[in-house]
Amino acid sequence: YSRVGNKGRPFEEVDLVDIFALATANLRVAIAEAGAEVEHGPLPRVSGDSIQLVQLLQNLIANAVKFRRQGTTPKVRVDAEREHGHWKISVRDNGIGIDPKMHKRLFVIFQRLHNREEYPGTGIGLAVCKRIVERHAGHIWIESEPGRGSAFYFTLRAVGS
Repeated sequence: YSRVGNKGRPFEEVDLVDIFALATANLRVAIAEAGAEVEHGPLPRVSGDSIQLVQLLQNLIANAVKFRRQGTTPKVRVDAEREHGHWKISVRDNGIGIDPKMHKRLFVIFQRLHNREEYPGTGIGLAVCKRIVERHAGHIWIESEPGRGSAFYFTLRAVGS
């Protein structure tokens, strides 16, 4: 967590399709075990730290696969939309969803919404995502309701912006 801001690599032009491929390759066992369907729409080239961007997508996709509804095939989709010199990236799922009252807690380090027996984890993944997005001069937020899945959004600078 502490290394995100001070141990990052210089920014370069990266293709989010390649970032998605690396993130999902790292998660291939979890995706297969869950029987998840993980896909993406057209994704842009952005300016960023490729290693941190892989970690960002990997954390968001891993959470989407982990926090799935029983008896439902987990579905995760990553899309991008151009907005005013930056890209708005979405990671949507059909999982358990999150009560809007809890949204602010999600990005705080060590804040867990579920006990460890229900869903394992450390409570740092989304805090790391927030630090990565902030290092890239972007914003991250969520739209979600219990039982209706979640959509995490973050912004990244477009190449040449």
